[in-house]
Amino acid sequence: MNGVLVLWTGKRGSAAWEELVGEYRLRVGRHMPAEERRLRPVEGRSGDRSRVLAQEAMRVALHVEPADAVVALDERGIELGSEELARWLGERRLRVVAIVGSDLGLDPDLLRRANLRLALSRLTLPHQLARLILWEQLYRASDLLAGGSYHRGFAEAGKSRGRRPVVPPRPGP
Repeated sequence: MNGVLVLWTGKRGSAAWEELVGEYRLRVGRHMPAEERRLRPVEGRSGDRSRVLAQEAMRVALHVEPADAVVALDERGIELGSEELARWLGERRLRVVAIVGSDLGLDPDLLRRANLRLALSRLTLPHQLARLILWEQLYRASDLLAGGSYHRGFAEAGKSRGRRPVVPPRPGP
């Protein structure tokens, strides 16, 4: 994976939330370029929901390159374990853009554009918590891919994985 960008639409959280998110973003940054951009919610949210979602999708599109691998957070998406997510991310050679929609969700066209529709849980999560969980899982995945020791899961029942990377590095060009 050649870096990660997290795009999210909403209001900033308290200083404590932003500090927690920032800590995991810095940890991801030890393994790869990592950045986050907050997009302001569209004005007039009490009106036509599809219009608002389409306008928010246009704002997102300004930050997504055609070659990016797009991950849309969607409660109707698929749930992956930490090692499965690490494997999926490790197979990507370009930048990964993860998108957290507004309180209205994500535009259907944006969901169709996504390479992965990821559910962090079937539960509805507040945006600040979803961002924190996403960054923690991105750190866990990047550390797994690097062969780090942060993840304490097991590759096989009863056998510790130790420091072996989840996804072996591909041979050079």
